[in-house]
Amino acid sequence: MTAIVDFLVKSRDTVQSAIDDARFIDTVAAISDLVTMSLRNGGKLLTLGNGGSAGDAQHIAGEFVSRLNYDRAPAAAIALTTDTSVLTAIGNDYGYEQVFERQVRALGRPGDVLLAISTSGRSPSVLRAMDAGRELGLKIVAFTGATGGSMPERADLCLHAPSDATPLIQQIHITAAHIVCGIVEENLFPRPGA
Repeated sequence: MTAIVDFLVKSRDTVQSAIDDARFIDTVAAISDLVTMSLRNGGKLLTLGNGGSAGDAQHIAGEFVSRLNYDRAPAAAIALTTDTSVLTAIGNDYGYEQVFERQVRALGRPGDVLLAISTSGRSPSVLRAMDAGRELGLKIVAFTGATGGSMPERADLCLHAPSDATPLIQQIHITAAHIVCGIVEENLFPRPGA
């Protein structure tokens, strides 16, 4: 029981740290505005990450394309973590470090938003994708941990989860993504009478 309570307390404290961090709140708002503007202007959201962050990338894209809080039109989002033929072909032919970079080069257009997720901020495949996105004129958003590794200098907006523990960082990332999606949903597809 102690391990359960300890983890829940750490989780609560991490969320409270995010609530208390004005920079965190401002960054979530700025990301919401950036994604809203991109989608409103015909752009799309590209998401990526490895491991648990790949799951988060897919989850986020699904919320945009399907729905989050209510029925509305779909919003353009693609998770670059889901096409096993593309992932394995690039990994085999070019090396795993290029699995996202080549997809960004194939699918990214100026005005799109690239959401790169890495708890450490040091994943070569993620960093290369960010560099490719910047080169192509995409807006780069990073979700990372407290230190951010090499992501902050590559990003237009960098959201730092206030933790160094991977599970807690990931909890903050998906929570922040839900907030962003909810705000974008309301901005682009306001509910009647809202």
